[in-house]
Amino acid sequence: MFREHGRGEAVDRDRGGGPDHLRPHPGAGRRPEGSAEGCRDCRRGGAAYTAALHAAWLGRAVGCLLGKPVEKLPLRGIRAIARATGNWPVTTWFTARGLPAGIAREYPWNRRSAGTSLAENIDGMPEDDDLDHPLLTLLLLQRHGRDFGTADVARLWLDELPAGRTFTAERVAYRNLLSGVEPPLTAVLHNPFREWIGAAVRADMHGWTHPGDPGAAAAQAHRDAVLTHTGSGVHSAMFVAAVIAAAGAGAGGGHEVHRALAAGLTVVPPGSRLARAVRFGIGQARAETCFDTVVDRLHTAYGHYHWVHSVPNAALLAAALTHADGDFTGSICRAVSGGWDTDSNGATAGSVAGLLSRRPDALPERWTAPLKNRLATTVTGFDGTGFDTLARLTHREACRP
Repeated sequence: MFREHGRGEAVDRDRGGGPDHLRPHPGAGRRPEGSAEGCRDCRRGGAAYTAALHAAWLGRAVGCLLGKPVEKLPLRGIRAIARATGNWPVTTWFTARGLPAGIAREYPWNRRSAGTSLAENIDGMPEDDDLDHPLLTLLLLQRHGRDFGTADVARLWLDELPAGRTFTAERVAYRNLLSGVEPPLTAVLHNPFREWIGAAVRADMHGWTHPGDPGAAAAQAHRDAVLTHTGSGVHSAMFVAAVIAAAGAGAGGGHEVHRALAAGLTVVPPGSRLARAVRFGIGQARAETCFDTVVDRLHTAYGHYHWVHSVPNAALLAAALTHADGDFTGSICRAVSGGWDTDSNGATAGSVAGLLSRRPDALPERWTAPLKNRLATTVTGFDGTGFDTLARLTHREACRP
């Protein structure tokens, strides 16, 4: 059906009898069976790296969940809500308890998320595209390995991703696929969202499975991203994948986050809008002790962009990670409190900072306990899966030759 972008004809593989993500796939090469502890000679760090991945999955979920109720709110609304409930600077979950009625009317919670993402009602990790897409990428790697092509991503989406769970650039590309448009034209045709943040949302798995190899992670993220995005949208995915790959190889700690951000900048054109925005965010964070001032300057510089565009969100993500100096709570809270795409920025910041923490018990319990080691999703075979299991499955793909 699809002509592979850069690889000739795509192979139309038989999907077989349903989800197969808990078993090794034929022809995949040597893979560790069961838990990662059985992979003592693995170049990806064995049990220690599985623990780091567990923390990264948890971090991604926590950061996403923190940002969900205030997604789409203007910066002034986020600040008003947090101040009115005694949570400014943001240090914990948002709550409706004690929120004055006037502020609640002026700045209503995200209606789709408020029932599952406030301190008083969190009960496991609710479904979100920021978690669905790493799951889909995990399926992609299990089925096709590291040599997947853009057409493989497209086929996987048509097989496994409900159209109603796509948004903006992904929804347009999905519609283009259904209309017979082939990648990479799917990213261009009638797609005004092609430089938004969606491809960056899909980048974590590419970084997690390439610890210490930012270039390979970025190349893999590029093949994924061009299905739906162009320009800064693709650059943002490559940047995020490279940052996470670099973070996966470090020993943890604050200094590692700065090294990881620098590695991320090596894979995008230095004169691109994305690279300039990232450098601006890092520079502002280094120059100011007050993060509110950093955020105000970012909004002044990039407020003319749509709140889901990749450029302002990359600047904010880089600023939050830099200013927090590797601290988990500081990273996710700065990313979310800075506005724009709050759940996506919180998710990526949590992924990076969680990975740098190196183990799940290094993350504060007030963040991880409400998740109850349970993820809701419509991605086939994963609903109710624990983050510890996801870490082991991700480690398998990191070990794949």
